[in-house]
Amino acid sequence: MTNANAAHSGWSGMLPVEDTALAVTDTGGTATPVVYLNGSYASQRHWRPVIDDLGPGWRHITYDERARGKSKKSADYSFEACVRDLDAVLRARKVERPILVGWSYGALLGVHWAARYPDRVAGVVGVDGPFPSGWTDDAGHERIRRLFHKVRWALPMARLVGNAARMSAEQHADINIEAHILHAALEPVLNSLTVPVRYVVGSGEALGSKNDEQEQMRTTLNPVLARNPNLAISAKVASNHGTIVRKDFRAIAEATREVAALTRERR
Repeated sequence: MTNANAAHSGWSGMLPVEDTALAVTDTGGTATPVVYLNGSYASQRHWRPVIDDLGPGWRHITYDERARGKSKKSADYSFEACVRDLDAVLRARKVERPILVGWSYGALLGVHWAARYPDRVAGVVGVDGPFPSGWTDDAGHERIRRLFHKVRWALPMARLVGNAARMSAEQHADINIEAHILHAALEPVLNSLTVPVRYVVGSGEALGSKNDEQEQMRTTLNPVLARNPNLAISAKVASNHGTIVRKDFRAIAEATREVAALTRERR
């Protein structure tokens, strides 16, 4: 089988990357490729409703990040490790100019990738993120550490439903804190994007937030939308941050179709 034919064949297995191995699924084919980027502690299974709604007329690529889902543990769970993992998946599966559909942390990864490598991506769908807002002070970071320390006993159970990784409470907190710092510095990244980006924005609060914190974060997107015409909100949905992929998968699928149509218009 030639390399070109191998790239177009469906495949599911473990992809060695650095000191770990990632569980990857690629439906194959020559249709528009869509790469799904998970939330912080989620796994590829969360995308099944979106994939089912889009149907077989697309090439769907999902994978589990380090210590999530079926992927192996690692010594490095940093954001830059996630960037390298995405690069490894795209190169291994010979995926060119995919649409990146990211939820939360995955949406943050998607826009950073698009800003760094605009020639390697067709567009991005951001599912309730990313928003240019985050806690950068010691008090906010300490609050995150206290929260994960408080729920540390529940992490093994949370892993069963994709709400935690095979990490310590401290490692969970480290990822969350780094994400807050990156979100707080996100505005120049969003301003620089030259590919179509469509947001599916949730409503309400989720675990660990209070006093409309998440809704306030969402409003920080408005000035960016006014400055960069490549960014727009595709839908505002009723789900909160944690339930949006499961409950509003149709809106996510529709935003993906919207980005694909915009990409075709630009050719």
